[in-house]
Amino acid sequence: MDLLRQPLIGALIRWRHLRRVLQGTLAIVAGVAVAHGLFGPQIAPRNLATVLTSIHWRGLLILAIVAAGNLFCTACPMVLARDAGRRFVRPRLTWPRRLRGKWIGLGLLVAILFSYELFDLWGEPRATAWLILGYFAAALLVDLLFTGASFCKHVCPIGQFNFVASTLAPTTLRVRELETCATCRTFDCIKGRHDQRGCELGLFLPAKVGNLDCTMCFDCVHACPHDNIAVATCIPGDEWLDTGWRSSLGVLSRRTDLAALALTFVFGSLLDAFVMTAPAVVVERWLAGAMGIQAEAPPLAILFITGLLLLPVAFVGAAAAGTRRLTGDRKPLTAHAIPFVYAMVPFGVGVWLAHYGFHLLTGLLTLVPVTQSAAIDLLGHAALGEPAWHWSGLRSGAVFPVQLGFVLVGTAGSLGLTQAMAQRDYASGRSAVPWMILLGVLAAAAIWILMQPMDMRGLAGAA
Repeated sequence: MDLLRQPLIGALIRWRHLRRVLQGTLAIVAGVAVAHGLFGPQIAPRNLATVLTSIHWRGLLILAIVAAGNLFCTACPMVLARDAGRRFVRPRLTWPRRLRGKWIGLGLLVAILFSYELFDLWGEPRATAWLILGYFAAALLVDLLFTGASFCKHVCPIGQFNFVASTLAPTTLRVRELETCATCRTFDCIKGRHDQRGCELGLFLPAKVGNLDCTMCFDCVHACPHDNIAVATCIPGDEWLDTGWRSSLGVLSRRTDLAALALTFVFGSLLDAFVMTAPAVVVERWLAGAMGIQAEAPPLAILFITGLLLLPVAFVGAAAAGTRRLTGDRKPLTAHAIPFVYAMVPFGVGVWLAHYGFHLLTGLLTLVPVTQSAAIDLLGHAALGEPAWHWSGLRSGAVFPVQLGFVLVGTAGSLGLTQAMAQRDYASGRSAVPWMILLGVLAAAAIWILMQPMDMRGLAGAA
């Protein structure tokens, strides 16, 4: 189904000001959150900076992706700030070839996950506000120096997270008729024209596959002179099975940086949930005692190195070795591993949904009293009424079945994709057995983590 040809939703997507309205709305929300974080009470459950980011934004981000598509990148307020800045400063540099790829964004994603736990950003409104401002500043700095969407494509850690998750989205941008593109002479979808820019991420629509690297900005939709671009429904995860060359990304099986990003996405979902639990705090304290130190950073770093490097390499290496032994194919382990790593992404999405969904559902209604309180703090009077502090969310016991469902559905998706990968590359389901065992182990680990009591530092952000 092409959403652009539906009566109401199609007209809305085609509206040229839609993205500006969405960006402006999120820019206002970000501005209010920053103001409350800097000048409001430094009590995390009563400050918009921490409540919005730690409870609502993270949960809504991943839910929106699996429900509709990469909507946060569509409405990203940092692009609005960048476009405003480019009215005064015209970028002239091209992003260096040696820095292209996902390694910078991957490193920054790990750094953010680590810093979030080390500095307890869920409980630090002022630090959260400065992080938001720093993010805007970094986006402006990069995109006022370099042409195109260099920050989105090569740097933004949130964007890299969204790109991987959006492979499970039910919609994608694609051409309607390849024959129309073959006769096109202007290629406005990628080059743009005087009144409309083309794709700044370098995705040539006839060779575009799925949602990787796509911010759903709809610039190509507005630029195409032939009305040949569809916002089409698709099978979530199906794009990982495409073995051909794709615009801007090449062949996925040769992209070790993208495979590393996907692997970090999967194991990061488990680690990010685990470090919020009481058993993780016990492990950290034991490590600190064994090292004879009081600082939190070294034990936490050991957890991250173990969870994002040692265990992934060991598990994936063992599964790849098993596939090579079962198939007799002597190609390098990485060649066996990369396709099956991509197949694990649905499981990762399920765990992120379970984790962030917990915070969202248990603290869903807290946004109302905190917003009312923010109006008093920033405006000096109860413009939105007295805070209804009794509003909260669902009890954790009621949320667990939902979390369990997310994990099981994600695991089922990865199992199906793993089987499809095996049939595609080896014409035999035997090659998938080691990966199915690994997915079973990871699913059991995810369920165990979700059943653990959360440490008080984790509950503070969801109060």
